[in-house]
Amino acid sequence: MSERVPPEKLASEAKAAYGREDYTEAARLFAVAAEAFEQSGKPLDAAEMQNNRCVALVQAKAYEEALAAVEPTPQIFAEAGDVRRQGLALGNLGSALEGLHRWKEAAEAYREAAALLEQAGAREARAAVLQSLSAVQLRLNDPVEAIIAMQEAVEDQPRSLKRGLLKRLLKVPFRLLGGS
Repeated sequence: MSERVPPEKLASEAKAAYGREDYTEAARLFAVAAEAFEQSGKPLDAAEMQNNRCVALVQAKAYEEALAAVEPTPQIFAEAGDVRRQGLALGNLGSALEGLHRWKEAAEAYREAAALLEQAGAREARAAVLQSLSAVQLRLNDPVEAIIAMQEAVEDQPRSLKRGLLKRLLKVPFRLLGGS
């Protein structure tokens, strides 16, 4: 009879594989960890592992699998009242949809994620989501909305010389368009 590996150990092994950029192995281990957490009666930890699995699968360019891994998780976090992790899950959903070139759905997932992450006070995560939203909006041929999303992303970045430069650069397109 084999001993059962604790889910936390599986999660640690998965994170180590991800750190080595062995995304396929990381995704496999995150799936095993998710099942172990589920069997331990920890559905939120299981959902977290599925989100991590999605990230690894996106890195491996296995977008359909990534989408399948992440799709149920925003609702799990919503039902638990975990706004931050719901926002992160929607951001991961957006990245899987973006990988599948489902631009409009990706943009919607990113918008929802940004709103939830703002509500949760997760500024850096919100900034990353807004940057992704900006890129998708360019794909959708909506440059004005892309610039607005990027401006919001820059506002959420920690203060730095680079941030100040970006803020000034992002004002140029609006001046050219006759805006403020």
